Amino acid sequence: MRKTLAIILAALMLFTLFACASKDDNASTSSGNQGSESTGSSQGNQAASGEAISLKVWGSQDDQTMLQGMIDAFKAANPDKNWDISLMVVGENDAKTRYLEDPAAAADVFAFAHDQLKDFVNAGALYEVSGKWKENVIADNGAGSVDAASRDGKLYAFPMTADNGYFMYYDSSVLSASDVQSFDKMLEVAGAAGKKVYMDIGNGWYIASFFLAAGCEVGLDGDGNEFCTFNDANGVKAAEAIKAIVANSAYLHGDGAILTGGIGDTVAAGVSGTWDADAIKEKLGPNYNAAKLPTFTLGGAQVQMSSFAGYKLVGVNRSTSHPQEAMDLAAWLTNYDNQMKRFEDRSMGPSNTKAAASAEVQAAAELAALAAQAAYAVAQNDVPDNFWEPTKALGQQLISGDNTPTQELLDEMVDKIVS
Repeated sequence: MRKTLAIILAALMLFTLFACASKDDNASTSSGNQGSESTGSSQGNQAASGEAISLKVWGSQDDQTMLQGMIDAFKAANPDKNWDISLMVVGENDAKTRYLEDPAAAADVFAFAHDQLKDFVNAGALYEVSGKWKENVIADNGAGSVDAASRDGKLYAFPMTADNGYFMYYDSSVLSASDVQSFDKMLEVAGAAGKKVYMDIGNGWYIASFFLAAGCEVGLDGDGNEFCTFNDANGVKAAEAIKAIVANSAYLHGDGAILTGGIGDTVAAGVSGTWDADAIKEKLGPNYNAAKLPTFTLGGAQVQMSSFAGYKLVGVNRSTSHPQEAMDLAAWLTNYDNQMKRFEDRSMGPSNTKAAASAEVQAAAELAALAAQAAYAVAQNDVPDNFWEPTKALGQQLISGDNTPTQELLDEMVDKIVS
């Protein structure tokens, strides 16, 4: 009897030890799953099953319906989470101001113009994009947009569009594809037809095209100090080239309404961006076309005009309570399918290289022109805030025929930019 009892007790002890070990193994496995990440990043943990994932998204007024559809599709594609995603109206141009007013009330995910990135990073506002998210951004988007979303070698946002730049619209009944390759030729042909070529040179964004093409630079140095070389020898050549253009009787300047209202009538061509595409298409009908910016005469040689390039990005608030889910949502809102949807619904130019190369996008003359100009464009990074007014003033002085020596005009402008 004692022998039988001993055997029974030994068996019970072994069973107890086995049960405890199994419980510990299960606990370890559960803990590991809690820390795993579907996107391969080390930032943040997945929310516990059943927990409400509350995220706030900012987007422009015009994009609300489209964004809501994207959010609904995201929730449907990720049914394992209890999503509570609210959408609010804050446009890309206002994102920085609204964030800085009250960081605690800012959205978890928001779109913004890329020239705001520096201030967002300096404010500690954005989660760094790393892991699989970063790998996908670099693999899927154009180098210019990736650079625009980066600072000091780190990626801070997801590229959304690559269409905030400018190029040449033209009336193909007046100008040929060959004519629009040269500013001089455009002025000649348009003038002979009693038409004008429009460019708002009295605007710092556009006048920079000549100086950037000449090899001049503007920006911030490593210490955050402004620099501008628009008054060097090449800058003088650029300013002289501008003087020759604005003195031509076929040249026309002014605000954008002059272009959209006059093209097809008194205007044969004009520099602008995708925001004017619909109005110009309506005016020109079958004569509608677009091309990269032309060359111009710089010191006796033909030089390709440059331009500033602008991008729109989507960032994740560093203070979000759900960083992984917010990153997943930001990646979703900027993926190939949704960049194509932005093109289809709102005629926005994709930063995604596959989307940009699609037959649908390439068939849009304005986006094809923008893509061609991209090779000569400079990302509008670190342009000093006080760049715009002095360059605008210079353009207006050159248009007015100011007789002040060119070097003196440029020195005065640069002094104001770097002061």
